[in-house]
Amino acid sequence: MSASETLPYPIHPSILAFDFSRVADEVRALDAAGADAFHFDVMDGHFVPNLTFGPMVPRALRSVTARAFHAHLMVYHPDAYLSQMAEAGVRRLYAHPESTPHIHRTLGAIRAAGMEAGVSINPGTPVEALEPLLEMADAVLVMSVNPGFGGQAFLPITYRRLGQLRALMARLGVSPAVAVDGGVDGGNIAALTRAGMTEAVVGTALFAEGDPAAAMRAIAGAAWGG
Repeated sequence: MSASETLPYPIHPSILAFDFSRVADEVRALDAAGADAFHFDVMDGHFVPNLTFGPMVPRALRSVTARAFHAHLMVYHPDAYLSQMAEAGVRRLYAHPESTPHIHRTLGAIRAAGMEAGVSINPGTPVEALEPLLEMADAVLVMSVNPGFGGQAFLPITYRRLGQLRALMARLGVSPAVAVDGGVDGGNIAALTRAGMTEAVVGTALFAEGDPAAAMRAIAGAAWGG
């Protein structure tokens, strides 16, 4: 990997927003600009109303960058994907408690497969649903849109939910990473950081002005704003 910049805040570009005719070039450019990790949205057309891609995309891009790969399973039966995601070079795998009656077992299986265990919750799921899971989770992905499509408007209730999550984490004495996914941009990243977000998944906002590397640097720089 060539020399890369270091961003002041961890930004995880969402592959779903990339131009798939030149996705490898865009991964290289954002790697060089300091992307902390790359985020892959895996959708099955049933758990969410869209169909995207499976393990073949991270597998194909694994040789393009040494940055971490995080995959978000928006699928029913997430356990069926675990071994393939591990083999594709995914470091962190998020699964939803809404997608399986055995999410505790799934998180354990993710760790057993050698990946970081991530848990993601939809906007309509109470934060309290995470209480029995946080001691097993390396990261929490708070959805700030209803999952299934990129480019949706950010839901302001996310700030309150982050506060609830931080209070729950403090009560349990745990400190997983806290990522937010959906509508994150330079206008709200500072408020989200103050509310408790520690990592930002960013998609559409990177490509709005035609220079995703510059946009990523600007968004990361805004994270510690007033």
